[in-house]
Amino acid sequence: METRFLCTVLAASLLLPLQSVAAEQEGDNKATVRDADAESVLDPRIERRHIKEADIDAENFEIGLYTGILSIEDFGSDPVLGVRLDYHLSEDVFLEGSLGRSKAGETSFETLNAGVQLLTDDEREYTYYQVGVGYNLLPGEAFLSGNRAYNNALYLMGGAGMTDFAGDDQFTLSLGVGYRLLLNDWMAVRVDMKDHIFNLDVLGEDKTTHNLELTAGIGVFF
Repeated sequence: METRFLCTVLAASLLLPLQSVAAEQEGDNKATVRDADAESVLDPRIERRHIKEADIDAENFEIGLYTGILSIEDFGSDPVLGVRLDYHLSEDVFLEGSLGRSKAGETSFETLNAGVQLLTDDEREYTYYQVGVGYNLLPGEAFLSGNRAYNNALYLMGGAGMTDFAGDDQFTLSLGVGYRLLLNDWMAVRVDMKDHIFNLDVLGEDKTTHNLELTAGIGVFF
């Protein structure tokens, strides 16, 4: 009986110090939580950025004007002015019809032989009308400023049509490459380079001519 009493007293004397230490640690933890800075606690809320992306407008038609330089083989380089109408079948493929006009200068033969005129003024008028298809090869984004991106695309084009030049209508094939930069969802800037290929007989020899055209223009979606 006496032994049991001594064991009870001994166990109580060992547990009291442990309870005191646990109470002190719990008090310290509560004090640490109360003293914690509210800004140091992670905030699970994420502030989302509002981005307005300049996609092509919901309408699929694009009309535009362009101007540049047309190098007519054997006749030098002269200004060209044109208008185009596009229909975008999808994000990658579009159809295009174009009409352009220029006026050829003199050939080197005419320049060296004063008074010789191979063509009349009316025959020097150069007019072409074509239809073609384009494919957006490398669509992407261009960062022109630190916090704004513009959609753009590098595209390939091919088409066919007619060219009225030297008093005759010539069947013409057209191959080219272009670059489109969307300023917003209804306006775009374009740069195009094309090769207009057709047969021509002016200097007494029927040959295939390559007539290079470099233009820049603006288009509006509607």
